[in-house]
Amino acid sequence: MKQSLGAKTLLFPAPVLLVGTYDQAGKPNLMNAAWGGICCSEPPCVGVSLRKARHSYDAIVERKAFTICIPTESQLKEADYVGIASGRNADKFAVAGLTPVKSELVDAPYAAEFPFVLECRLLHTIEIGIHTQFIGEIVDVKADPAVLAADGLPDILKLKPLIFDTAHRGYYGVGELLGQAFSAGREFGI
Repeated sequence: MKQSLGAKTLLFPAPVLLVGTYDQAGKPNLMNAAWGGICCSEPPCVGVSLRKARHSYDAIVERKAFTICIPTESQLKEADYVGIASGRNADKFAVAGLTPVKSELVDAPYAAEFPFVLECRLLHTIEIGIHTQFIGEIVDVKADPAVLAADGLPDILKLKPLIFDTAHRGYYGVGELLGQAFSAGREFGI
């Protein structure tokens, strides 16, 4: 019999999403958010949930845009730092040694050092308890060639993205390929 753990924010794994914004003064900022993921295929959209108290919250509302950088295993310290420091009190780009790049498509920055970036235009804002979910239409995906497979799409084993353990607040990496989606289950007769 399974043991009840109660209503908790436990889902495995959670992505590590670094949300890029410009604040009211035009200063670039990054924050670490684990509450997010793809939420629509057409149009392509990603959702990320933030508390109103976060510095990035007002920036997204005002600029109607944000970026999402995906950090790699080797960028764990930078990714964690932008999640524990506040953009109100620090220039996170400067402290972490990151280079802000102004998106050509949306009014938000991203960090040049992270190899995978989603550029998003704010599409919807949904109030959910203590968090607000921002739904961003993905207007472009940018990737360093070093993380692409021969077919031109991202290779998860080359990217080596960080993932987050919501139960124990730890960062992990991805493992080996275990099987192909939409194929492995066909042995049951589809």
